[in-house]
Amino acid sequence: MLGRPYILAETTWKTVASTPYEVAILPWGATEAHNYHLPYATDTIQCDFLAAEAARKAWEADTKVIVLPTVPFGVNTTQLDIKLCLNMNPSTQAALLADIVSALEGQGIRKLVIFNGHGGNDFRQMIRELQPRTRVFLCALNWYTSVDPKPYFDEPGDHAGELETSMMMHIIPEFVLPLAEAGEGAQKRPIIQAMRDGKVWSPRPWTTISADTGVGNPIASTPEKGRAFAEAVTDYIGQFLIDLAEADTSDLYT
Repeated sequence: MLGRPYILAETTWKTVASTPYEVAILPWGATEAHNYHLPYATDTIQCDFLAAEAARKAWEADTKVIVLPTVPFGVNTTQLDIKLCLNMNPSTQAALLADIVSALEGQGIRKLVIFNGHGGNDFRQMIRELQPRTRVFLCALNWYTSVDPKPYFDEPGDHAGELETSMMMHIIPEFVLPLAEAGEGAQKRPIIQAMRDGKVWSPRPWTTISADTGVGNPIASTPEKGRAFAEAVTDYIGQFLIDLAEADTSDLYT
């Protein structure tokens, strides 16, 4: 059985050699605790699924996209005291990204989308530094902010809450423990007002702000909510991939 031609890990050299790919997609997740009920690979599983679905929709519109293997390690510098949360420093991410971009540039692929699924990852400054050194157009998106989640969830949550739990119930329900086993995802908030207002940012020491590693109550999660949100997200990103493939990246502004 042949694999999906838009998923590099499933594709043979015979297909790759004859396909004029227009856009490469690099999903980037993390390996970290997600409350008591979701697996450590939650961010990576979601990236795998959503990037593939968005690519499928673009491919069916005759847009030649290719999804690269998902990077399973993210920035978890404030979770190092949680057993088996695996950290990749931003400087390491930047080096890895530069190597991938260099390979793509040498192979004639001129557009790369970083498909991010982890809140601790931030590729903007890496792109600012790398873009002047490459002919590959670089951009990044966070799939979880691509569509407003409020119409789909009672309380989306920030980490292992209703949004992520619903998504995992839809994508891979056998990896989700019963919600009765989940923590409430309560979080402590900063005592400094400017930080509470979101005007001042500082990385959160995770075991200080959350007893169960979750932020957001998953109790109202359902696979139906996850399915509806996933459909909206992949519709939106799929159309973006089509638009990016068609665009002249040297003339993007009017």
